[in-house]
Amino acid sequence: MANHPIHGRIDGPIVMIGFGSIGKGTLPLIERHFHYDKSRMVAIDPEDKDRKLLDERGIRFIHEAVTRDNYRHLLTPLLTAGGGQGFCVNLSVDTSSVDIMELCNEVGALYIDTVNEPWAGFYFNTKLGPEARSNYALREITLAAKRKRKPGSATAVSCCGANPGMVSWFVKQALLNIAADTKVKVKEPTTREEWARLSKKIGIKGVHIAERDTQRAKQPKPQNVFVNTWSVEGFVSEGMQPAELGWGTHEKWIPANGRKHKTGCQAAVYLLQPGANTRVRSWTPTAKGQYGFLVTHNESISIADYFTVKTGRRTAYRPTCHYAYHPANDAVLSLHEMFGAAGLRQERVHILDENEIVDGIDELGVLLYGHKKNAYWYGSQLSIDETRDLAPYQNATGLQVTSAVLAGMVWALEHPRAGIVEADEMDFRRCLEVQIPYLGPVIGTYTDWTPLTDRPGLFPEDIDKRDPWQFRNVLVR
Repeated sequence: MANHPIHGRIDGPIVMIGFGSIGKGTLPLIERHFHYDKSRMVAIDPEDKDRKLLDERGIRFIHEAVTRDNYRHLLTPLLTAGGGQGFCVNLSVDTSSVDIMELCNEVGALYIDTVNEPWAGFYFNTKLGPEARSNYALREITLAAKRKRKPGSATAVSCCGANPGMVSWFVKQALLNIAADTKVKVKEPTTREEWARLSKKIGIKGVHIAERDTQRAKQPKPQNVFVNTWSVEGFVSEGMQPAELGWGTHEKWIPANGRKHKTGCQAAVYLLQPGANTRVRSWTPTAKGQYGFLVTHNESISIADYFTVKTGRRTAYRPTCHYAYHPANDAVLSLHEMFGAAGLRQERVHILDENEIVDGIDELGVLLYGHKKNAYWYGSQLSIDETRDLAPYQNATGLQVTSAVLAGMVWALEHPRAGIVEADEMDFRRCLEVQIPYLGPVIGTYTDWTPLTDRPGLFPEDIDKRDPWQFRNVLVR
């Protein structure tokens, strides 16, 4: 990748909100792949531990938090300085995605984020019930803003990291691969309705966002420190939200603590327990059968919603969809420690950088199941060694995210008047074309594994042996 392609020109200012592990990893990708005016680029963060990377480049740094009270006053002049169409790259936590993307629309700036974030205090507000603290609720707010937009409004790409984001593009490629391998003759879909009908025709019952992070640190995790390969604040926040999943039409059973939503798209359900303390059975090529955490993510809802087939008002088909995440071992230990303390997060946190990791990969893909060939995993097997060769300032987990941000930025520049969009609605081929050079091996493989495989039968279980892919069999109880 010595000769990096220039994907476009950003003719206005670039405002990066958040300069943590993902922000500093995104910086070199922006430098490589866009023409832009460095004198009009600025990064904003309440922490300044990595500002030296900006100082040595002559990029302005604002040592401040973006808040509900100051975001308009702070961001408006930055996004409009010097003319042209500005670009807001929101890679932070505790900043309202909807409020900031609406401000960007007012000033004509492009916008992208990796997660649908609320203002500080939302995730841990005990006055809000689990339903109100859900990703479903956050997404419905964004969809309401989308519906209110006039045609031709400034593009705001919502939830475009590795997942949510990249995995939605993987699902479409995986569907085409399965169709070809099962001799289903189909013209490549061009609309949402056509994609949903293809998924139904192939017989997809559901999708696991199936991930295994095997990156190992040179030094063992200290006690009372939360160690992770990406944002600890982000992981803990989403992990303490209720477990959520897109709810498929093939499901016959819902857990006793499962709840359906009363309003909105009706594509998902939630459980009355935190996602990072909810385990599910899943599969990735390296680990094979594994336990993952059912952590709530936007793509669990958006994918299920996108691939819904309606007959009038009736839902004729929808796949189940949820995250099945086995993070790095140090992060698993950190979760056990945190939940052992009744969910109180450790005071000290640490994100492993590329110099602290001895080996391992982040194996992140989508497991499409229930079709004629049982299950198909398609995704990235990016190693830390490959990451060091491909881009600086990040580990394998980070590069899967930052390269998706790059792809989303390219798409936004090429479609500057698309309004609010989710990754499911974007051109998956174009986005993967930009991103794949940074993903290491991208493979597809079939497996005969199901959630009933190799269960020892030593204790009575409430399972459905007739349909292995029922959520009843996936959920660890």
